[in-house]
Amino acid sequence: MIKQLLPDIAHAKEQQHQQQQVLEQDHIEAEVKPDRLSWPASRPRTPKDVVQARLKQDAGLPDNGLAIDDFDLIKTLGTGTFARVWFARLKAVKEPNRDIFALKILRKAEVIKLKQVEHLEYCPGGEIFSFLRRARRFDEYTSKFYAAEITLVIGYLHDMHGIAYRDLKPENILLDQEGHLKLVDFGFAKQLYNLETYTLCGTPEYLAPEVIHNSGHGLAVDWWALGILIYEFIVGQPPFWDSNPMGIYEKIVAGCIRFPANMPASAKDIISALCKVNPSERLGHISGGSQRVRDHPFFEGIDWDDLYNKRAKGPIVPRVSHPADTANFEEYPDPPGPATQAVYTDEMKARYEEIFQDF
Repeated sequence: MIKQLLPDIAHAKEQQHQQQQVLEQDHIEAEVKPDRLSWPASRPRTPKDVVQARLKQDAGLPDNGLAIDDFDLIKTLGTGTFARVWFARLKAVKEPNRDIFALKILRKAEVIKLKQVEHLEYCPGGEIFSFLRRARRFDEYTSKFYAAEITLVIGYLHDMHGIAYRDLKPENILLDQEGHLKLVDFGFAKQLYNLETYTLCGTPEYLAPEVIHNSGHGLAVDWWALGILIYEFIVGQPPFWDSNPMGIYEKIVAGCIRFPANMPASAKDIISALCKVNPSERLGHISGGSQRVRDHPFFEGIDWDDLYNKRAKGPIVPRVSHPADTANFEEYPDPPGPATQAVYTDEMKARYEEIFQDF
């Protein structure tokens, strides 16, 4: 088996080397022809920069960055603690489907300066939270389908990148036009691999006991949250609820989940296995990892290959009349106007910006 793979690996490496040579040649040409593509002199130009600049040039965008005035802000799609997300159109681009963006407005000067921002395309289906609230609860197949897609996402984050997501909840799950899920808002995500961290973060109803105890937590917190989410899909509300957050924490630490009498046996079993108070006993974190989750009887009938390649149709297909449709998103009040909005001064930046340096 290994001998069969070696030629493929060698061929892939040769292709990668050839592509790198092409990029490096473009890099050299761009350096000797400064009028071809403008670039700030603050750091060296890389091959990736050249490719990105060409894409911007083809789209009619300036290579030296965009300003808020380059967008038409149409509607607020969501709000969070630190930011507001707008549905926006780029004024300079007139091609259908290429001028639509979900634009997050926040002040993160260091992130922008380092050019380490990745963007998610606009998802017109809105939040799975909205569909769950309207339906009150999902049927078993819908719950199983979307739990399976989330399992693939968590498995990918853990197995390929060692990333703990740490904020799994219906509000952070969007639907695309075909009814497939996309996980958003990686503000609490952290690369851990086998390490532990001690930051208290997340949403109360979905926190794992070890996060509340502040005893150190790792990747296992996402499997706990998946169990909570499956329960919420089927029942219509999380298993641990109280009007007081401290009451929620006490119930989570106790770890006693009450199941409705009509809860399917396989669903009850996977929720119980995912929501083990001791993370070393938790399904997904025990030997076998995410594969053990996929092999659970709850997912009987799921073709994982079809699911991964999106050949399986989503059980909820949002109504989307056009690419710029925002009807599936909740209505949010407009933000304060310039006259009432506080000004973020340079003095404030010097004092507070360091707080966000690790976000």
